[in-house]
Amino acid sequence: MNLFTQRSIELASQRDYLDQLFSVYPLSPDNIREVDQNIWNNVDRCYREQNNTELFRNLLQLKLFPIKDGYVPYFRKDITAIERNPNTVNRICGRVRELSLEELYQKCTQPKETNRQMGQLFRNWVKRGTLGLFPISEAEFLADDRNAILDGSDTALLVFARNHLGYRRDKGVDFIGRFNHTYVIGEAKFISDEGGHQNDQFLDAMTTIKTPLNQDVIAIGILDGILYIPSRKKCTGPSPPTIFL
Repeated sequence: MNLFTQRSIELASQRDYLDQLFSVYPLSPDNIREVDQNIWNNVDRCYREQNNTELFRNLLQLKLFPIKDGYVPYFRKDITAIERNPNTVNRICGRVRELSLEELYQKCTQPKETNRQMGQLFRNWVKRGTLGLFPISEAEFLADDRNAILDGSDTALLVFARNHLGYRRDKGVDFIGRFNHTYVIGEAKFISDEGGHQNDQFLDAMTTIKTPLNQDVIAIGILDGILYIPSRKKCTGPSPPTIFL
């Protein structure tokens, strides 16, 4: 078994793992999304006036559409489709009107799903210097070959990984560092439960670990959560992949 995997299992089972983990992932599920007040005033007015076309147009400007409907993303990408498809707009707005204005506001301001916060929360933790280094700009990172952690947005890290490390996935990464002349590229995941999306998150990290890279680069999965709880099922598969915690 990989050394860091073993240490992670020991930490999760013998020490205050979750208490420590909260310093990395201080999840705030009660923080509502901000809504542009001007847009919401327009939503309120169009709702009361039963103007479906303008109601729909204004709801599309919000970060979170209040109901789940597979046709909404198409309209987000092509706003001109609103005028060409009045029946679809009326159908969707009919579902919207099943909600009161108060319920509608609550739907539009729901907090982000916690799994969508993880990457940024992990980088915020790294920026505090917990790993012994403070992240630096790309120019500083490329200036010499000393141990360093690269700072940057999702896009900046992805572009750097592609241009300098041989990374070819479209999916971004959460960590890029250099230690003892070896580059480290990593993806952080908090696996909070079994099944569905959580399994997809794990498989996504495993894909990053196995992706081809330049010879002086290693890929790691920075994984936390229930995967360190011993399984009650008999395991007959291969040993766990490389995991760094």
